[in-house]
Amino acid sequence: MKNYIEIIKDLREDHDKTQREVAEYLGTTQQVYSRYEKGENEIPVRHIISLCKYYNVSADYILGLDEHK
Repeated sequence: MKNYIEIIKDLREDHDKTQREVAEYLGTTQQVYSRYEKGENEIPVRHIISLCKYYNVSADYILGLDEHK
């Protein structure tokens, strides 16, 4: 099973989004979002919730607890 770092990157790439586009949606900078994808910073719960809405997936999917979106 993948971890959330791989999952958020895969979701972004699957939706043909840039880090900057996702960061703007989350209300943060591209640099901060990049650190989430590298695992340098833990992603806040509020951003996980926002990503669930953005990609129309469950939190369990993003967190790697469920393989079904």
